[in-house]
Amino acid sequence: MAYLNSRPFEVLHKSGNVNVRGVLFLEVFIVDSKAPRPTAIKPPENTWTSLDMGGLNIKNLPSSSGLFSFTFLINLYLNHNALTSVPPEISKLRHLELLDLSGNNLSTVPPELGMLTQLKEFYLFDNNLSTIPPQFGTLHQLQTLGVEGNPLDPHLKSIIQKDGTPALISYLRDNCPVENEPPERVWKYLISPQEQEMLAQDPNVETFSVLCYNILCEKYATEKLYGYTPSWALAWSYRKGRIMEELLKYDADFLCLQEVDIAQFEDYFAVSLAKKGYEGVFWPKSRYKTMNETDRRLVDGCATFYKADKYQLVEKHLVEFSAVAMQRQDFKKTDDMFNRVLGKDHIAIITLLENIHTGTRFVIANAHVHWDPKFRDVKLVQVALLLEEVEKVANNFAKYPPPPPLNGHGSGSTTRVETADDRSEAGSTSPASASEDIDRQTTSAPPYRPPPTYADGMKIPLIVCGDYNSVPDSGVCEFLANGSVPSNHPDFMSHKYGRYTSEGIRHRCGLKNAYGTLPSEMTATNYTPSFQGVLDYVWYSAATVGVNKVLGGLDKGYLEKVVGFPNPHFPSDHVSIVAEFRVKPPRDTAQPRLHAQSQS
Repeated sequence: MAYLNSRPFEVLHKSGNVNVRGVLFLEVFIVDSKAPRPTAIKPPENTWTSLDMGGLNIKNLPSSSGLFSFTFLINLYLNHNALTSVPPEISKLRHLELLDLSGNNLSTVPPELGMLTQLKEFYLFDNNLSTIPPQFGTLHQLQTLGVEGNPLDPHLKSIIQKDGTPALISYLRDNCPVENEPPERVWKYLISPQEQEMLAQDPNVETFSVLCYNILCEKYATEKLYGYTPSWALAWSYRKGRIMEELLKYDADFLCLQEVDIAQFEDYFAVSLAKKGYEGVFWPKSRYKTMNETDRRLVDGCATFYKADKYQLVEKHLVEFSAVAMQRQDFKKTDDMFNRVLGKDHIAIITLLENIHTGTRFVIANAHVHWDPKFRDVKLVQVALLLEEVEKVANNFAKYPPPPPLNGHGSGSTTRVETADDRSEAGSTSPASASEDIDRQTTSAPPYRPPPTYADGMKIPLIVCGDYNSVPDSGVCEFLANGSVPSNHPDFMSHKYGRYTSEGIRHRCGLKNAYGTLPSEMTATNYTPSFQGVLDYVWYSAATVGVNKVLGGLDKGYLEKVVGFPNPHFPSDHVSIVAEFRVKPPRDTAQPRLHAQSQS
């Protein structure tokens, strides 16, 4: 059985020869990605999209010109004027596909024009240009660059004459100087300074951190999809080192990765992370079962790593969404299930872990959901199936007996600090004791506490994270946040999925988005020319877990100058998201009350 990979496939179109002003341009092959991102950015609607300002003897184009507010423009003609310069603000016209600056007096053009990645035709005939900014290397869709009539550098001229526009763009892209590293991302605290101090002084606080990251596997990192990325920065030999730096930078307890292929997991991640004290769980997408050994190693999936000196793996569960759907009696009679759900081989993995020192249990779900916005219904079904499985395995986990006491420990009691948020949403589980190796200053080692017991699975700290390929106002996020969506939700798209579309879907995990109180802080976890938005999430069970801090977003000044990822600084088209949590104490053992307001 053949499968399409989770990136959109390419269709190759062939254009004919083009003759402009007597100059013959080589025919080029244009690679169109039919759905490059979950939601492609479209120009604002307008009754007209072309503007011809040619031949008007314009001598100056001020940076404050109202022209640059016409972001709906697709074609702009400024040819045969008297311009000596073009302001960088022209880069605001991100939807331009044709730009004509021919017949002016330009000796330079702004490097910021490299931000116009939709450009297909760019005419600079009959100016005074001696060079072309290397930043034009990001114009990966450019078919025609007209430069006749300029005193152009002989080397650049020879490239375009011999091999055409695509070769020149590739040369510029791969030889463009690398900009300075962006500013470091900053931690954003979600509890008050008073609460931070109290928690830091409490030896019994149990904290844990989670990093979630779609690393962009090697198979999908092609020039066809990421033509704006220097070839050397797109190579796995370069990217893997950058990815590992990102994974280790924040010293997270749990690393939840998507798009890790079998070869990368076995040969690189498992080996390299083991040296740093991590052990891992991995499953590839279902398609690997149909392939030979060579092709199988290229199949990607999800991987969850954990610090082996702090946690032990109790169980691991694979959730193959299509297989789980097949097992549902109410799905078996629906054509939509066969035609839409079964053809998608996306997965999730659920790991059940236990803190070696405290006995506290954790359920960590790591998922990669289908990408195509035309299948919003499938995304909703996949996430509903995931949470059903999470509830099932968590409830079974709660029935397991607690681990035996550590040697030399007897019973004891201690006090814990609770935050304002902990009081409002703490569950009824037995308290989790302190980890012996958490990175906090303590006055003395905490006395032994018996390991917690759990009345049901929803009392166990739960993390649900991954690449959900869904924006914050989607049905998927509504379901995760609210615990239910109705049977007639628009994202079901009028398709039929048994009880899901007759009764609606619901879960009782009580989830919150770790970044939910800071929507303006993390405006994009996926950053490409055609899409910038949030697709990746870390959700947590608010009754048993509170958020201390989250890793802030990328510097906005840096992003304004970047076409998209991957680039030399960011090795994936996604960025990592990281959060630190605390295990909440139960109400009956909570001690000093803090009156500071908590947001988490």
